[in-house]
Amino acid sequence: MARTKIKEILQREDSDYKVNVKGWVRSFRNNQFIALNDGSCMGNIQVVLDFENAGESLLRNITVGASLSVNGTVVASQGKGQKVEIKAESIELLGVCNAEEFPLQLKNRPSLEYLREIAHLRFRTNTFGAVFRVRHTLAYAIHKFFNDKGFVYLHTPIVTASDAEGAGEMFRVTTLPFDNPPRNEDGTINYKEDFFGRSTNLTVSGQLEAELGAMAFSEVYTFGPTFRAENSNTPRHLAEFWMIEPEVAFNDIVDNMDLAEEFIQYIIKYALDNNREDLEFLAQRLEDEEKQKPQNERSEMGLIDKLEFVLNNRFERITYTEAIDILMDSPAYKKKKFQYEVKWGIDMQSEHERYLVEKHFKKPVIVTGYPKDIKAFYMRQNDDGKTVAAMDILAPGIGEIVGGSQREERLDKLTQRMEEMHIPTEEMYWYLDTRRFGTVPHAGFGLGFERMVLFVTGMTNIRDVIPFPRFPKNADF
Repeated sequence: MARTKIKEILQREDSDYKVNVKGWVRSFRNNQFIALNDGSCMGNIQVVLDFENAGESLLRNITVGASLSVNGTVVASQGKGQKVEIKAESIELLGVCNAEEFPLQLKNRPSLEYLREIAHLRFRTNTFGAVFRVRHTLAYAIHKFFNDKGFVYLHTPIVTASDAEGAGEMFRVTTLPFDNPPRNEDGTINYKEDFFGRSTNLTVSGQLEAELGAMAFSEVYTFGPTFRAENSNTPRHLAEFWMIEPEVAFNDIVDNMDLAEEFIQYIIKYALDNNREDLEFLAQRLEDEEKQKPQNERSEMGLIDKLEFVLNNRFERITYTEAIDILMDSPAYKKKKFQYEVKWGIDMQSEHERYLVEKHFKKPVIVTGYPKDIKAFYMRQNDDGKTVAAMDILAPGIGEIVGGSQREERLDKLTQRMEEMHIPTEEMYWYLDTRRFGTVPHAGFGLGFERMVLFVTGMTNIRDVIPFPRFPKNADF
């Protein structure tokens, strides 16, 4: 008999039909009631075992974590907590699980820190089952959103010779021997002997290559892994993460803001429509966690309320200058509660961004017109000579979730800015060619996928929304 997913059984309204289910034991009570889960949904199916006719070996091996194949009949449940259950006719033990050695036990609720150490097993918990089903749904919604709008999905290189952000926080890619690399006469490493014949690194962004695609297809997007060798051991940073980067020819900064807002609201709605059970579980988990905090540190909204609030409200749009004025006029600034200084020209810290979103406007905020000195070379310079047509979207709980800009399409302005920032124009000839041959106004943004998953699931540490997190001193699994 073909396997039936537990989700399908729980969604059906009828009973009295034969099934085969396969899954892992979540609990086994009274030598009779097995809670079986196959990962297709949050819910378990109850399997009722005829223990009098079950062999002693089978009963002994039905432990938490063991895997089973069950043939039986779906019947209306006599007990509380479930509409239907499976009356088992035969049970095959697929894989034993030593209950004393199995790291996941129902009796003690393991901490998230402990589960990070056993990330290869944490998918089997309710929390991480919910998180990664939501992550899957968001990834699908992203592709659906752009596909339905006619965007072309562009695969940009993971190994690259360019530093799109100019920050220098890159992982080097090399086949040269570490103990004795070939050197030039001046002692520097001779990369001509390396695999690619030059210095290369893991990509920090697919944006520059996406711009090349936009100059032909008008609308493209990338969705792939990016890497930052930034020594940040915080709940908001990863060394390896996924980025979504649309790039649209003929768009200006306002079009860019409109697209980003529509995009965020679309994927949140898609998750609410398709993963309600998972999100309700995560909302309850967050509520229980909030109860452990002092009253003044608790969130004003539950998870579902927060997501629906983002859907039902236009994002506030302010300039960077207005943002700084609001911060300097705030009680938090006047009472010296900010850890980092506030003045025009700073790169706003998370505490500043969260104040604007959570305390002042109490909804997502789009900040535009940042000082050019704290932004990348490719952003379009505004007429004031001080700011660029940049935009950041700030979200409750995490601060910046999207960063983008209208790109500098004027060759002379772009070349001048690159020279000011010591970015070699000769090596970037391919990028400058897009300004030489049929340049157009264009804009785009980057959304850190894990930060979006963090926001939608209500988790508080970014290491808990990617299957196998990479961060300083950790590359397990």
